[in-house]
Amino acid sequence: MASSKREQLITTAQELFYRVGYHATGIDRILAESGVAKMTLYKHFRSKDELILAVLAARQQVMLEQLQALRLNLPPREALLATFDGLHAWIHQEDFCGCSFINAAAEFQAREHPIHRQAAQVKAEFADHFRQLLQAMAVAQPQQLANQLQFLLEGALSMAHLQGPADQAQEAKAAAEALLALAGA
Repeated sequence: MASSKREQLITTAQELFYRVGYHATGIDRILAESGVAKMTLYKHFRSKDELILAVLAARQQVMLEQLQALRLNLPPREALLATFDGLHAWIHQEDFCGCSFINAAAEFQAREHPIHRQAAQVKAEFADHFRQLLQAMAVAQPQQLANQLQFLLEGALSMAHLQGPADQAQEAKAAAEALLALAGA
C-alpha cells in the first residue's frame, strides 16, 4: 500500500503504463484507478511526462538495488549468472509485459527526449553492473564482454516479450557461461 498520494500515483501509473502503454494511458484513468484528485496529481507532477519520469526512476531504483544486492552477496561469477536467473523468474511472472525502459524508449523515440534518455541511462547502468563484476573477475576487456552479456540479456528479454516466456533467459545464461569460459572466468 502506498504511504503517500505521490507514491499511490506512481504505483498506479507504473502498473497502467506497464500493462497498457505510456501514450495509451491517460491521466484520467490514472486518477480514477488511484483515487487521487487531479489537483493532487498536479501538485506532485507538472505533466504526464514528469509522472512517467518518476515512474521510471522508481523502477530504476528497485532494479539497481537488486543488482547491487547480487554484487554484495555473491561471488562475482555467481552474481553475474544469477542476473540471468533473475531475468528467468521475471519473465515468468504472470503480469510480464516486457521491459518498462525499452517500452518507454520505443514510445518516446527521440533520443534527446528526457524519457528516452532516462531509459538509456538505466541500460547503461545495467551494463555497468556486468562491467563491475567482470572487473572483479579480472577478465580482459571487461567493457566489451559486459556489452556482449547485456546483448544476451536484452535479447532474451525482448524475445520473451515477443514469443511469450519460455527458456530464453536460461539459453542466454548458457551463452553467457560460454563467453565467460572463453574469457577464462
